[in-house]
Amino acid sequence: MFNPRFQVVTVWNLDLVHTGLTWAAIWEYLIVYYGNIEIVDTIPLYLSLTIVFTAILTFLVQCFFAHRIHLLSKKNWFITTPLIILAFGRLCSAFATSAEMIHVRSFAIFKLKFRWLFSLGLALSSTVDILITIFLFFLLSNNRSSSLTLDRVIDALILYAFEIGSLTSAGTIVSMICWLTMNDNLIFMGLHFVIGKLYANSLLATLNTRHELRRSQLTHELHPQSDIRNSRRLTLQFRDPFDQALSNQNAHSLPVHINVEKSIELVYDRDQ
Repeated sequence: MFNPRFQVVTVWNLDLVHTGLTWAAIWEYLIVYYGNIEIVDTIPLYLSLTIVFTAILTFLVQCFFAHRIHLLSKKNWFITTPLIILAFGRLCSAFATSAEMIHVRSFAIFKLKFRWLFSLGLALSSTVDILITIFLFFLLSNNRSSSLTLDRVIDALILYAFEIGSLTSAGTIVSMICWLTMNDNLIFMGLHFVIGKLYANSLLATLNTRHELRRSQLTHELHPQSDIRNSRRLTLQFRDPFDQALSNQNAHSLPVHINVEKSIELVYDRDQ
């Protein structure tokens, strides 16, 4: 269902467009209207569109992890469906936010009328990330077995899921806090630019870890003694004291060569 190559190409293209729109918005602020303080309150078209592409990236990545949860839970739709609904709600909220920004073209008016709309999108996004992290943690933990190699892979997957989920949710929450508490600056927007990059990199990092885990698992299958997790190896060697002393002496001294010569002396009696 989810082709990795298609996912990578799609994410790269979306992130490329998002980066171009971000540069265009910064160019308009810093170059085109340089020194014009009044333009700070104006919302450029490019900036409004970045919210849409951030939402699309977020939706694709969250659906990817929802698909993983669906497979791990043995296709339990009671777990997967709420995640997809919340992710789709975040996408719709972002489209509505972008449309209203294009319409009002003023941060002051937008905050006055649609503060709740932008906050709703960020809240839904962070909620989905937290739920995905929790579900992955419990589902992966329940799939543990008696195999040390398999448990090692599961532990790595749990760690990756926690790191990725906490990073994306933390970025979204911090952006929402700045949006709600700082009314006289655009710090929240700078953080929102980064959110799309976090989601794109989280997907690429997850896909890249598959090869590393497979290679690690293959190494442990070929060399099972290399997995010493929760175990200690004790090697006992029994050697003859004379051999050990001789080996120690040879290790700290020059080689000794002994030449043995054998001579035979014959004595004859004259009377014979």
